[in-house]
Amino acid sequence: MFADDRFRDYQPASLRKDFISGITVGIVAIPLGMAFAMASGVKPEYGIYTTIIAGLIVSLLGGSRYQIAGPTGAFIPILLAVVLQYGYEDLLIAGLMAGIMLVAMSFFKLGSLVHFIPRSVTIGFTTGIAVIIFTGQLGNFFGLNLENHEYFHQNMEEFFSHLSETNGYSILTAAIGLLAIIFVPRLFPRIPVLLVGLIIPTIFASLLFPGQVETVGTAYGGIPQSLPKFQFPEITLEKIGMLFTPALIIAALGAIESLLSAVVADGMTGDRHKSNRELFGQGIANIITPLFGGIPATGAIARTATNIKSGAASPLSGVIHSVFVLLTLLLFAPYASYIPLAAMAPLLMLVAWNMSGYRSFKQIFQLRTSDSLVLAVTFLLTVFINLTVAVQAGLLLAVLSFVKKKSEQLQIDDPVDIQRQRQESLDLTAHFQIKKFTIRGPLFFGTAQSFEHSLMASIRRMPRVILLDMQYVTMIDATGEDKLDLIIDNIKKAGSTVLVSGLPDWGLDLFKKSGLHEKIGASSFFPDEESAKESFYRRKEAAD
Repeated sequence: MFADDRFRDYQPASLRKDFISGITVGIVAIPLGMAFAMASGVKPEYGIYTTIIAGLIVSLLGGSRYQIAGPTGAFIPILLAVVLQYGYEDLLIAGLMAGIMLVAMSFFKLGSLVHFIPRSVTIGFTTGIAVIIFTGQLGNFFGLNLENHEYFHQNMEEFFSHLSETNGYSILTAAIGLLAIIFVPRLFPRIPVLLVGLIIPTIFASLLFPGQVETVGTAYGGIPQSLPKFQFPEITLEKIGMLFTPALIIAALGAIESLLSAVVADGMTGDRHKSNRELFGQGIANIITPLFGGIPATGAIARTATNIKSGAASPLSGVIHSVFVLLTLLLFAPYASYIPLAAMAPLLMLVAWNMSGYRSFKQIFQLRTSDSLVLAVTFLLTVFINLTVAVQAGLLLAVLSFVKKKSEQLQIDDPVDIQRQRQESLDLTAHFQIKKFTIRGPLFFGTAQSFEHSLMASIRRMPRVILLDMQYVTMIDATGEDKLDLIIDNIKKAGSTVLVSGLPDWGLDLFKKSGLHEKIGASSFFPDEESAKESFYRRKEAAD
């Protein structure tokens, strides 16, 4: 697992590229780490700790050459919900449990399973999260002191009930930050816009109207100039049971975000990540980070893309990014106290807009298919209930939609009479009749009942011989096999003979394991219709 080929073809010039990209990403990561932590209901320094520790561990142990890990916007709703319901200490336990789950997922090689989650589900909850992040910053934008609630409608009611208390200085500060974020990249494309989006409004507010807007210092008491001491949280069986579901959602979301980020990196570079190793690195990071006060982390798509665009050559850029953030914490932490919360609002609103996937949302919604329904339900439940319910409901709807589509693929052709005449004398002709049924599509739990009804309804009067042409059957599960077993019993009770033609090898193996092969009879299976027909008539003629 630790054999590392991510440093292949590493040259002396690569070190310079990694150094530049690491510093660049570090500059971007600092404001994001603080902002994501505060939006999640915890102190800003916890986001910095997560950026340093998780970023370092994932760079060393992960499965992608370019992945940058840390706190992300996708985690905000679930982390805020855990903090509101259980508190910060239990959030650390949930994060640690999620890390263990991620490591277990890597050992069971579940990395590829994440790709089976429908796009309508991921776009649905991602857009829902973006709405929650964006609206969650309205209070800071307008300078309102709002209480966080569990549900979206409660937070909206809280916002509108305090709207009359709007702080004009906060709006001005936020507006300056928003303008900086919009126009600075156009004028100076190489300058890290997020950092500038904090510095410019901070300078304006400090010089023009000091003390008129709430800052990181007044809200959180400033940021310590050191890492916290190692401290193992108090874990009990009761807490494990209580936090299992939140931890599972954190692990699942972390796996999805990390692997999506790694896939994006692959697409930008032509490299190929190792999904199970990536889950392992993310798991170890989330086990260790809470021991130093950090919140759950995952691969960050925007920071990973910035890393690549800045010229990163290896995971060393991620290590340098973490070291840079650590040095910044140790040297400049006191200055963070002057950052207005209103300056953080446009930054997070921009993150929400970028992660919303509004184009993909619009595209899927306009299809007016079952995917559109899955998208809408997942989105609405994410916004108005919570991410846990949304993902569960979205996946359930997606599965039901898939089963419905598959069930519509099963088809039984109209029965065909196959006859052969054998002349026994000049004036006597005997007829041996076979009725053929051609089965097409999947025979599984979603189609088994309709298969039985269709087949038995088509028979009407039981013929002497029934030939089941199964060359076009695409799959058979246990339910389909059981239903076929029941049909064979009914046919044999009526005194008729069953022949099977064209059954693929995998189907033949399934029949042998289930005993259906023996029940029908080994001599009743044929590679095609013609051989089945000829063999049956030869046996009949021999018997006569």
